[in-house]
Parts: sequence; structure tokens; C-alpha cells
Amino acid sequence: MFKENNSHNQQELFNSFSTLHPKTQNKLENSWAAIFYEQVFCKIDEQPFAVLYSPDRGRANFPVNILLALELIKHVFDYTDEILLDQYNFNYQLMFALGERNLGERYLAPRTFYNFRQKLYQYTIQHPEQEDLIFGQFKTLTDHFIELLGLDTRQQRMDSTFFMSNIKLAGRLSLTYDVLVQALKACPQEELPEPLKDVLKPDFKTNLLFKTRSGQVPGRLQEMFDLGTELLAFVEDQETSWEIALLQRFLEEQTVFDPETKRRSSKETKEIKATSLQSAYDPDATFRNKNGKVNKGYIVNLAETCADENPVQLVTDYTTKNSSASDTEMLLERLPQIKEHTELTDLYVDGGYYSEDVEMESQEQDVTMHYTNMTGKAPGPEKIPLTEFEIDAQFHVLSCPENHPALKSNLKKDMVNAHFSLEHCQQCLRNENCPVKIQKTSAVLRVKKNAILAANARNRIFCEPLRREASSMRAASEVSISAIKRSQGAGKLKVRTHPKVQVVMGFKMIGRNIR
Repeated sequence: MFKENNSHNQQELFNSFSTLHPKTQNKLENSWAAIFYEQVFCKIDEQPFAVLYSPDRGRANFPVNILLALELIKHVFDYTDEILLDQYNFNYQLMFALGERNLGERYLAPRTFYNFRQKLYQYTIQHPEQEDLIFGQFKTLTDHFIELLGLDTRQQRMDSTFFMSNIKLAGRLSLTYDVLVQALKACPQEELPEPLKDVLKPDFKTNLLFKTRSGQVPGRLQEMFDLGTELLAFVEDQETSWEIALLQRFLEEQTVFDPETKRRSSKETKEIKATSLQSAYDPDATFRNKNGKVNKGYIVNLAETCADENPVQLVTDYTTKNSSASDTEMLLERLPQIKEHTELTDLYVDGGYYSEDVEMESQEQDVTMHYTNMTGKAPGPEKIPLTEFEIDAQFHVLSCPENHPALKSNLKKDMVNAHFSLEHCQQCLRNENCPVKIQKTSAVLRVKKNAILAANARNRIFCEPLRREASSMRAASEVSISAIKRSQGAGKLKVRTHPKVQVVMGFKMIGRNIR
């Protein structure tokens, strides 16, 4: 049964704190523990977590604010669970941070801690349409921190980074073995054909993974595909488990089925999609090759404040996806949310975030995008850029670079059409390099709306003062990412599957802001 924990608001007259020496009391009240208690623990909103418990049956839950605060402390200091529980039991400073004034008064069983995590994961999986509970706490605490410090959130920067879940970097042969063995163990082993039983023997793994020479790999890979096909045929009429479904997915992604021979042959590496299975134990992890560097797992995208006058910069938003997600995809998803919860007016990003859709969305959200570079081919330097034409916010062309007004202008199906005086254009000295096309009866500018957006973005990038400012503002985002990965253990998480990754990364982002 859910019950909020308010006991810390009314302390006992005599407790462990009251017995401390006055100088020790003063030191404790000026340590991180007092700040954590006042600005983090007391601001945790327990009510959203009531959905994890029965409303009217059973014993009262262990305090949610203590469990959440322990998770945050774990990710602030990058503790293991074992160290964290020892700190809870024996470290009075940590107890003080949790509103406890008597050491050892409230016992926390490890199973209680793990059950709370399991409830969080299950809720995230069962309610994908709902905002995850940890992100809700992230917003609550971040809003409090921003107000407390008086931060300016109008200027923000955004960056992304890859990270791994708790999987190994398996080669294709090793991955095939892991998927097949997992599926075999889900079947009644006494009923398996002998060739399939042999796969589960220790010698089979040793010979396959450690004694196979490079020239033998294609043949051994085909052997494993044949065994996988045999297993699928064996369980065809049986109830399908998730392990068998994973084997089916793997074979469909990695092989081509020949209906005549009823055999599967290996696909070429370039034919295998980036969203293909990368681990037998984490079906959500995907592949990404970015700038020649291979990444298997996930990607996190974060936004943080960057105004010069801010005493510190805080993360204002984050999202995690599998590694095949693009920067533009994540920006388009998160920009409306960031705008809604902050006063964002200027966003600094690298060139990977540029797209016509991003430009359209940023205009709709009234946010100016600042890129350090951009994708796409730049027009020749001799060509007159579209930015020299006077074009209003509704994409109506008002005048040309020589200040001649457009006779008429309209927008149809994302195509901008503007007509100019034929006489003026024929006599213009710049007509050879102008995008206006001279026809028999008129001179017409016909260009896609996206081209105008790209020209405006390119003009911002290659305006040297703006480019220097964008590079300077965005550069420090690498520092935040490095700190989260190195000092908070976000480079490789100790969990698998996207729901768990999302929850754990949320704790790390809150931990980053607390630090």
C-alpha cells in the first residue's frame, strides 16, 4: 500500500544528531548532505510513484523518497549497490542527507531496493505511452534548481553520444552461437535431435569460437545457420517463446532463405540493416557506424543551458534511443518539449542536426538554430544566394537583390514562385549568376521552400562572428558528456534493454545536475 514519507519533517527532540559535538554538528550542516536534504530530498515528489503500489491493500511501502534519493546518490558518486547499501547502514552523513537523524533506525533490505527498480522497469515497459516516472522527477528537480540559481534558459546547446548496455562486442559467429544456445535452452533438451544437443556441450563452444581459423569462418557460420533452421523446424508446431522468436528475427536479418533447397545462406555485411540484432541478451541494442567508428548499443541526446552569465550549466532535457537513431530525429522529437518547459530562444548544435525539417520546426517553435557546420552541398560562390532576395516569413518573395519588386509571388506545394519584370531582368548585369530564369514573356524564380531554409541556415553558419559564437557555445557540451561517461559510469551501463537504459540514464542526468 502506498504511503508518503513525511516523518523527516518532524524530528525527535533527542536523536543521534543532538549528541554530536557542536563543531561536528556545524560541519555536518555545511556539508553536501545538508544541501542534498534541503534541495533534493525535500523536493522529491513521491505521489507519481503511487501507481507502483496497491492503493488499499498490504503493508505500507518503504519510503519512495529514500529509495529515489539513494538511486541519485549512487549515480552522483558512481557507487556499486554493495557500497551504496553499506553507506546507508553505516554512514551518518548519508543518513542525514535522507532526513534520518538516528543511524540504523530504518532497515533497508537489498531485496526491497531491487524490487523497487523492478517495479519501475515493469511500469515503463507496460505504459510506453506515459512519460517515464524518472523523467518526471528530472523535470521537477531541474525546474527547482533553475529557479534556485536564477539560470537563464534562453540559450541552450545540444549534443549526443553513444554508449553501451551490458553487452559484449560480439563478432558475427559469436552472436550466432549466443542466439542459438539461448533458444536451445528454452526447449525441452531431452527431445532435441542429437546435432542440436551437441551445441550445448562445452567442447562445441571451444571449437567454434576459439579454434576456428579465419578462413573457416564462412563454413562454420553456415553450419550455425543450418542448425538454427533445423531448430525452427523442430518447434514449428509448438508454442513460441521469446527466445525462439529472437532466433527467428536473427535468421531473417542475417540470412536469405532459398525455398527450393530450404536452406539459409548468409547475407553480405552491407545488406544487413543497422537495426539488426547486436546481442542475444539485449534485443533493443542496434548498430551505428559514425565517422568510421563502430557503435553497438544506444545513443543519448541531451540539452543544457549555456548562457555566459549562468554560474553553472544544467541539463534541461535528455532522451535515449537505440544507436541507429539520427541526431535530427531526436532534435525534432525533443524541441517542442524543451520549448514548452524552458524559455529557449537560441539552440547551438553541430552540423549533424541540420535538416530542412529541423529548420521548419525551429521556426514554428520560434527558436533560432545555430550550427557549427551543415550537411548538403553548398552552391557555387559565383551564384547569387537566395538570402539576397527579400522573402517574408510566409515565403512570399518581395524583391530581388537589385531591389526590383516581384510582380507576384505565391507558394504552392512547398514550391515558391515569383515573377519579375522581364525588361529589368534582361538588362541586369548579374542575370547570368541569378537563380531567376528568363523566359519569353516573364522572368521567374522557382525554388523549393526547403532551399530557402537551407540558404538562411548556411548564411548563419558562414557569417564568421556567428560561427565563432556557435562553436564556442557548443564546445563545452563535450565536457558534460565526458563527465557523465567517465565520472558517473555512463559509458557502459550495467543493465540491458531500452526501458532499463532509459531509467538508469535518467538517474545519471539528475545526478549530473546535482553534482
